[in-house]
Amino acid sequence: MNEVEVERQIEQMVRFIKQEAEEKSNEIKVSAEEEFNLEKLQLLEQEKSKIRKEYERKEGQVEVKKKIEYSKQLNEMRLKVLAAKEAAVQDIITDAKARLREVSKNPATYKKLLQDLLVQAMRKLGEKTATVRVRQVDLLLAKEVVDPARKAFTAMFGAEAPALTVDTATFLPPPPSDGEEVESCCGGVVLVSGDGRITCSNTLDDRLKIAYQANLPAIRAKLFGVVAQGQH
Repeated sequence: MNEVEVERQIEQMVRFIKQEAEEKSNEIKVSAEEEFNLEKLQLLEQEKSKIRKEYERKEGQVEVKKKIEYSKQLNEMRLKVLAAKEAAVQDIITDAKARLREVSKNPATYKKLLQDLLVQAMRKLGEKTATVRVRQVDLLLAKEVVDPARKAFTAMFGAEAPALTVDTATFLPPPPSDGEEVESCCGGVVLVSGDGRITCSNTLDDRLKIAYQANLPAIRAKLFGVVAQGQH
């Protein structure tokens, strides 16, 4: 093999090696670009997913805040409604108390009422002896109704009436007076058993409390209507 042929073969081998190198280089470039694009797409999707999750998280927080605010406003409104209803009921109680104050101002009517309250108290107490307590302003009136009340008791229940003693040392609170926030009593009686263990209060104030508790559902229904079950 002469020198020319050797050179030719060498050139062919060089061209082949170059071609192989170029092809391999192109393959590497294509592969690298594909991997780059794939990685870029994956990173893009990851970022999109992060953004979506963050948006959903913030959206959820906004919804929670809305629900909390709505619940807060709803509770505040309910409290205002309840307060208004309670104020309306208390207005009725205040008006009733104001009317009770007028009861004892009519001596004839109040005397009969005091006698009836005393008969009821004797029946409730169920003792053989008792002490009668009244307001100091009702002391003379109480002494006047003791005997008639005992006779009425016997006639009504067919039993001997308790022996009654009017307390002249301990009195019920005085009548209410305008502008003074002190304990008061609109009238009525309190009976204490002979041994002092049992007390039966039959004052106008306590009768009002009992009537209030017993009729509260009817009062509310009258003022606010009947509330359907499950509603508040």
